[in-house]
Amino acid sequence: MVATDARASQASAAVLDPVERLSEILFGLIMALTFTGAIHTAGDDKDEIRALLVGAIGCNIAWGIVDAVMYLMTGIVTRGQALRTVHRVRHAATQEEATEAIADALPEGVAKAMTPHDLESVRGWLTRLPEQGTRMVTARDFLGAFYVFLLVTLSTFPVVVPFLIEKDDPARALRFSHAVALTMLFLIGWTLGRLAGLRALLTGILMLAIGVVLAALAIALGG
Repeated sequence: MVATDARASQASAAVLDPVERLSEILFGLIMALTFTGAIHTAGDDKDEIRALLVGAIGCNIAWGIVDAVMYLMTGIVTRGQALRTVHRVRHAATQEEATEAIADALPEGVAKAMTPHDLESVRGWLTRLPEQGTRMVTARDFLGAFYVFLLVTLSTFPVVVPFLIEKDDPARALRFSHAVALTMLFLIGWTLGRLAGLRALLTGILMLAIGVVLAALAIALGG
């Protein structure tokens, strides 16, 4: 029954949660802004503008791959830690040793809030779980990594498309691109604010400001 419930919960859960999705989009957007923010220095040189746009897309593809690999590595480490905790609990010599292993695996604030009875309930639940496989990477992990790659890569295009539409007017295209990027930054912040139970409007404005500052720093530092 426990195994069935666990599998059903895993199947119904999204591969990436909303915060993870928004974070990947934000990362890709700021990376793209480091390129489009430098376009004003190119003036009307279409070849240089094209090179910057190709660089923006290529950079986000590369970082999408890096981020996807890091997602897989994080999953491996997290799963390994969980399996180690379960092993410690099941092979503990005493009940106190088992509950200590559980407390060590929990965030400090959560562990302090739990009573001995709570820890014992968790110990009992872990001991009743069926034996887990030793696979450190699953198909779900690869799917999540693919989603990470897509989000980082595709977040480039909203700020690049204006340059494809307004080929003969780079200045106008740059204004449209910045308008799209600022709107996206605000919407990401607004959504994160709602998810966190904060003031959505204020969080959106704050995210807009932070995104602009981060992009400006990246440009200034040669990013």
